[in-house]
Amino acid sequence: MTSYSYRQSSATSSFGGLGGGSVRFGPGVSVEVDSAPGTDLAKILSDMRSQYEVMAEQNRKDAEAWFTSRTEELNREVAGHTEQLQMSRSEVTDLRRTLQGLEIELQSQLSMKAALEDTLAETEARFGAQLAHIQALISGIEAQLGDVRADSERQNQEYQRLMDIKSRLEQEIATYRSLLEGQEDHYNNLSASKVL
Repeated sequence: MTSYSYRQSSATSSFGGLGGGSVRFGPGVSVEVDSAPGTDLAKILSDMRSQYEVMAEQNRKDAEAWFTSRTEELNREVAGHTEQLQMSRSEVTDLRRTLQGLEIELQSQLSMKAALEDTLAETEARFGAQLAHIQALISGIEAQLGDVRADSERQNQEYQRLMDIKSRLEQEIATYRSLLEGQEDHYNNLSASKVL
């Protein structure tokens, strides 16, 4: 597997960890973006950008360093090694192609970074609208809950008032019953006296 293929595979696996919907940036390049409200997309994208930029920059520096080292070595041997010089020139050409490929890959990574930033901005805007809608729903529910609590308090007060009235009525009924029973006993005693 070439270094380019390895980095492309790594990028695919890194993006795959996000889950959620798929975003395409070009032929053969697909990025999975997680849209769940609990995921920190900004941190994930920042980490991914840092990894890709460091990887591309390090590859470029490695290629330049190796190119410089090999060129100096070939210059020291050029006088007595004509055939080796031709082979080295071919190798230098390959290295230049590799460096050009790395530069192209860097531009591709920068384009992908810009696309991811656009996707992040769209996602944040969408979640912002959803959050505003949810907050509006919560405010409405809280207002309804306040009304329910007020109604419940009024009902409790009315219930307490009716219980007080019931208690007073029961006391009055007990008083009247006691009076009636006393009068009945009095009449019974009078009737008994008349019979005697």
